[in-house]
Amino acid sequence: MTTARDIMHPGAQWIPAHETLDRAAQLMRQLNVGALPIADSNERLCGILTDRDIVVGCVAMGHDPSQVTAGDMAKGTPRWIDAGSDVGEVLQEMQGHQIRRLPVIENKRLVGMISEADLAQHLSDAQIHAFVERVYANG
Repeated sequence: MTTARDIMHPGAQWIPAHETLDRAAQLMRQLNVGALPIADSNERLCGILTDRDIVVGCVAMGHDPSQVTAGDMAKGTPRWIDAGSDVGEVLQEMQGHQIRRLPVIENKRLVGMISEADLAQHLSDAQIHAFVERVYANG
């Protein structure tokens, strides 16, 4: 059985909710990633911040990224998957919520992230096709 742990990109890093968006952008550049899970003061997942969130939700709105925090951008219920979950559960979670990145949690700790690129390396062409149809569906 292929698990979330088998397909994830290990070594994902949190950004604390109190950290500013300019620092988040610097960390994204340093890590060469487009998204960071946001951790609250108890190191619990409270959201995911994307590079697009910073640009569209902050800069394009005329806000100063050095004054807006990652926590300010955290909206909704964050989605995640247990490291031992089957790849079918990963697909169900990502497709069902139309998300492109999924934090992987083990023992309440972030251990990795699953992105579309990770899926592409581990799924059949038919599985990838179904994923793309569902995640990118209009509506």
